[in-house]
Amino acid sequence: MDFSFLILIVVLLGLMFFMTSRQRKQQREAQAFRTELAPGQEVMTGSGMFGTIVEVDEANDIITIESTPGARTRWLRAAIAKRVDAPAETAVETETATETATGTPAAAGTIAPAGSTSADVIDVPDDLSGLDTAQREYRDQQRKADGDAEGK
Repeated sequence: MDFSFLILIVVLLGLMFFMTSRQRKQQREAQAFRTELAPGQEVMTGSGMFGTIVEVDEANDIITIESTPGARTRWLRAAIAKRVDAPAETAVETETATETATGTPAAAGTIAPAGSTSADVIDVPDDLSGLDTAQREYRDQQRKADGDAEGK
């Protein structure tokens, strides 16, 4: 029997082992995630529905999710795809902090870092139409600073 054939068989068996071990690890992580689900957590189902866990039925593996106030649906535990973390809430808190700091609501297209004042607000255009105007104004200012008043 040829040794290269044996080496090929051993390599293929090794690859199969590593591929299945990776899949088993992912399955264990998913199972651990689903067992840690508790009421009050924001989750997304496999079909893309977002909601808050209201009740967990351990005996039947059913989770009750409330997507809007009063609208409760029941899902199998396996249908929960991921937990939604809190970055969306911090953006709302930042906007509220900006409103209280300046006394006016933050305008659309403005970015205010957490704990910032009105002087720290950066205006971000919502489209690209204002960029060429800003470039033209910048070039005009540079020409004036260099002493070129003709605008060549």
